[in-house]
Amino acid sequence: MPEGKTGSKSRIADIEYEQMLLSRYTIAQHRHSGGMDRSVYLIMSRIDGSGPMSIAELSHALRLDSSTLQRQVTVAIKDGYLERIPDPEGHVARKIALTRYGNERLADARGASIDALEQIMEDWSAKDIEQFAHLLHRFNNDIEDDSQLRRGLKAE
Repeated sequence: MPEGKTGSKSRIADIEYEQMLLSRYTIAQHRHSGGMDRSVYLIMSRIDGSGPMSIAELSHALRLDSSTLQRQVTVAIKDGYLERIPDPEGHVARKIALTRYGNERLADARGASIDALEQIMEDWSAKDIEQFAHLLHRFNNDIEDDSQLRRGLKAE
């Protein structure tokens, strides 16, 4: 019997539950990766992938209000992970960049996270890992697209 809306809704509820658990486990994992706060890890990862960014750019990219982000960046600057630099393109707004120490700490934290995932997935086949990575990437892209549509940033 084909799955109708009721069956699909049940599976979506299962996904919601599993996503909640994944978020909880990821937060717990970062608590054990050298003490770096999860929010700082996310900011540093975004800057690492995109290059120096202004508070406004980070706010948009991470979907956080500027005041919350400013507080998190200030803590990360105080801890030596980030620094404010002049905009390389000459704009007035200063950019936030990783320090050398921040790069080292991010690499350490990312390495610990990857090591933990490798241990957790050691019995998974290469095909299962590839499929999971693909679907997770697709899921995150769809979240981003939906968020942009809701904010009116993308043409329908």
